[in-house]
Amino acid sequence: MENLLPRAKQAEFHRLKLTKKRQLTKNTFEMEFEIPEVLKPNFKFEAGQYVTVKYPSKGRVFQNDFSMTSAPFEHKISLGIKINDENSSTKDLYNDFEIGDEVEISEPKGRFTLVSKPHEFRTIIGFAGGIGITPLISHFKNILYNEPRTRLFLFYGNRKSEEIAFKNELDALAKKYGNRLQIFYFFSQETGSDNLFHGRLDERKLKLIINQILHLDDTDEESTIWDAVDEVLICGKGEMIKSLANACYSNGIPKRNIHFELFEEYNEDIYPQEKEFPLIEDIEVDFKLFGRNYATELPDNRSRLLHQLLVQKFPVPYSCKSGICGSCECILEEGKVELLENEYLTEKEEKKGHILACMSVVLSKKIKVNFDLI
Repeated sequence: MENLLPRAKQAEFHRLKLTKKRQLTKNTFEMEFEIPEVLKPNFKFEAGQYVTVKYPSKGRVFQNDFSMTSAPFEHKISLGIKINDENSSTKDLYNDFEIGDEVEISEPKGRFTLVSKPHEFRTIIGFAGGIGITPLISHFKNILYNEPRTRLFLFYGNRKSEEIAFKNELDALAKKYGNRLQIFYFFSQETGSDNLFHGRLDERKLKLIINQILHLDDTDEESTIWDAVDEVLICGKGEMIKSLANACYSNGIPKRNIHFELFEEYNEDIYPQEKEFPLIEDIEVDFKLFGRNYATELPDNRSRLLHQLLVQKFPVPYSCKSGICGSCECILEEGKVELLENEYLTEKEEKKGHILACMSVVLSKKIKVNFDLI
């Protein structure tokens, strides 16, 4: 996707030395890279961010995004990577690079981040599915290191126990911070003595977690642990995120406190659309993309801006279509749109006219947008 992004959003790459490589499970592995002193300003990052790795495979050059498991205080780049099948390019990434080799790594990016609050008492819970554990490890290590008053609960789902990536690291964290961190493993294809931990992490499972795990609060006899939750972190496949995010919201967590990161393309809304909009027909659209100016007409505003431009075969960049990745970010220069849910833009960016095409409902007869952001 990187080559399909406007210049303003393309990443800067640097060659980093591979210092560690190890297999975690049958189809996941870890890679660790050294950050030389001269590049430390370039690789300053926040917990929850990711990098793009550029590497050759089967005669092509791939650019894939991988979340970091390292925390900022560790001053290194550590990645957890999954091999999806025998033909996966990541299998070549594992086989073709050895310790001491240099690999092209982008500067860190992404907004699956939290504001650090070291002086507050906070309760943060995380839900991860499979390799979606990677950014949560970064978050949890960072919070445990910097926020001595924050307690954490992690709910981690896999098909089987043998597929748990980073289990040793997670168990070591739980042992070291036992009074502040609790980890619960769930398996969809493996049963144990307690049926609570059998099945997928979804809306139904969350209700059981609230009632059976996050119920009694030792710090406040008049409320539950769930009542004290400040932030929710979710990372995994789209259906899992959609189910859990809506379940958290339905059980009282504000949307602004529910943060999620997708690990695959997902073309559905995370939250259902709650508003109805007046019908507008024959909409003129002017937009700039890759240095070129385009003009088109939308039949109406029943579909969002990105969808309609893609239907007309314009090469607008996108990844998730769910307001999370920011690939379709643009500036509204003329006209009016309604921006639905988004997990990417800041309030400051919205005030400057930035929108996400995938989340934009057009509300004027003419709009003008700039995807090049410059």
